[in-house]
Amino acid sequence: MAESQTTQKDAKHNTKKFDQDHGSAMPEQPQQAKKKKKKVLIADGKRKKAIARAVIREGTGRIRINAVLLDNIQPRYRQMRIKEAVMLAQEQMKGVNIDVTVKGGGIWGQADAVRTAIANALVNFYKDSALKNIYLDYDRTLLISDARRTEPHKPSRSSAGPRRTKQQSKR
Repeated sequence: MAESQTTQKDAKHNTKKFDQDHGSAMPEQPQQAKKKKKKVLIADGKRKKAIARAVIREGTGRIRINAVLLDNIQPRYRQMRIKEAVMLAQEQMKGVNIDVTVKGGGIWGQADAVRTAIANALVNFYKDSALKNIYLDYDRTLLISDARRTEPHKPSRSSAGPRRTKQQSKR
C-alpha cells in the first residue's frame, strides 16, 4: 500500500515537471488576473543649456530632482520657483510621483527646465485642458520651453563677444 502511494506522488511530480519543461495543453489552475499596467509618462523641459526629463507615475505625491526630494533643494528661492508648477496643480499632485533628472546649464536654467518638465508632465498625464489654461494664464514658460540661445563668438575672437568691435577714434 505504501509503495502505491509513493508511485502516485512520483507520477504527479513527473507530470508537473514535464508540464513545466514542455508546456501544458491545459493549465491546472486558472491563471491569476493580469496585473494592471501602471501609467508612466515622460516629459521634458529646456532652458538655455539645461535639459530636464520628468518621469511621472501613479503614487503618493513625491517629487525628486536628481534623486533629491524637492523640499531639500537649496537655495530656497530655487525650490520655491520649482514649486510654482506644483502649487498650481495641488489636487492632481496627490496621486502621482515625479522623478526629474536634469543636466547642463546653471542652477537657474536647471530650475526653469525642471518646472517646465513638471508642468508638461502633469498636463500630459491627466490630459486636462483646465490645468493647461491655469498654467498658461499664470506663466507661459511653464508649458513652453524657452527657445532663446546664446549667440556664438565670432571666429578669431575667442574672448570678445559676438558683436564687439574696436572703438572708433575721430582723430
